[in-house]
Amino acid sequence: MAQFLQLTFSGIAIGCVYALVALGFVLIYKATETVNFAQGDLMMLGGFFAYTATTLIGLPYWVGIILALIAMALFGMLTERIVLRPVLGQAQFTVVMVTIGVGYVARGVVTMMPGWGTDTFKIVTPFAEQVVHIGGAALALDQLMIIVDTAVLCLILFLFFRYSRIGIAMQATSQNQLAAYYMGIPVRRINTLIWGLSAAVAAFAGILLAPITFVHANMGFIGLKAFPAAVVGGFGSIPGAIVGGLIIGLVESFAGFYLPEGFKDIAAYIVVLLVLMFKPSGLFGEKLRKKV
Repeated sequence: MAQFLQLTFSGIAIGCVYALVALGFVLIYKATETVNFAQGDLMMLGGFFAYTATTLIGLPYWVGIILALIAMALFGMLTERIVLRPVLGQAQFTVVMVTIGVGYVARGVVTMMPGWGTDTFKIVTPFAEQVVHIGGAALALDQLMIIVDTAVLCLILFLFFRYSRIGIAMQATSQNQLAAYYMGIPVRRINTLIWGLSAAVAAFAGILLAPITFVHANMGFIGLKAFPAAVVGGFGSIPGAIVGGLIIGLVESFAGFYLPEGFKDIAAYIVVLLVLMFKPSGLFGEKLRKKV
């Protein structure tokens, strides 16, 4: 039972990271119907910004984290304004290739930056090397904080979308951009803010993941596991992104322990295939019919 609890907590912790990156996928897709394949690399950049603020500059941990989130929000908005906006309205393939290009450029720039490069770095948190015992299972406090911080962020986002004017405008824009424009909502500005919010959420995921897997230039590839999470939950569903991330994290954790070596790397994609076979729109996705 202790081993089962250990695997469960570990799966939930890594699943929370997948859920946050998947949430970024969903936010951008709902607003612009664009799949941002640079989302994992935004997570990687967030980790490097946090490492720079807390370790290289030496700022207090929480101050460095807040500055890193603000920097990534600005980076996301600039990326939308300078790189993505000129190609919106073009073929989906063009937009997807641009996001892939953004990811490659981000990794290339990171490897050339002094103080970053191709080395692996660690962000020391206030909870490092502390252990909490729950039901006989030993859980690293860093992992517990991932779960707690994800829950807090989800609550903040829920309140933001439910009660703030900008959050309501984002919801309206994601549902129908043309109708939102006719109602006086500045759609382009809202799309820019959504990209900033998505980049900040991805950066938060990278910051949470950094104490476990460290910070390195290829860290963004871990974020690709969030794409199956978004598909499993339903690509247009925000709650689905959270549930999908937790499912992928748990499946990966149990597959790595109970199944033969190698199954852990493909378990997420097997789950995606099974879900798409029986529920093509995902667990929480809307069923859309298109007349042809």
